Amino acid sequence: MVRVLERLAGTRGLPQVIVSDNGPEFSGRTLDAWAYRHRVELRFIRPGKPIENAYVESFNGKCRDECLNEHWFVSLAEARIIEAWRIDYNTVRPHRSIGQLTPAAYAAAACAGAAIGRGACSAAALPTREEFTKPDGLSLSV
Repeated sequence: MVRVLERLAGTRGLPQVIVSDNGPEFSGRTLDAWAYRHRVELRFIRPGKPIENAYVESFNGKCRDECLNEHWFVSLAEARIIEAWRIDYNTVRPHRSIGQLTPAAYAAAACAGAAIGRGACSAAALPTREEFTKPDGLSLSV
């Protein structure tokens, strides 16, 4: 988890708070020490209360309903459809909760209007919708 957060910190900046469930990947000493060093607050939802992390639960539900339940993956290569779905979800489909923007457009607007660093974006520019491409040979069946 720390490696992923370090990579994201270099491209998006650090959040002030990370809200998560109590899974071992989020509640271990390594992440706790990383958060302390970077002055990032860790907030854990109460066990059995997924509504306290509603954004993730909403995404997980959509991913399950629209991608995982729709495809039968016989091999790892076939499971690459998940990446095509993720790109579509983040760069093509507008989301009502963020003013009918795509998440990529919303993030780009937030980066353009926010101070670089904590809770915003770093100097690394976010790709535009045109720069996102589906991995070769993948398509979404709707």
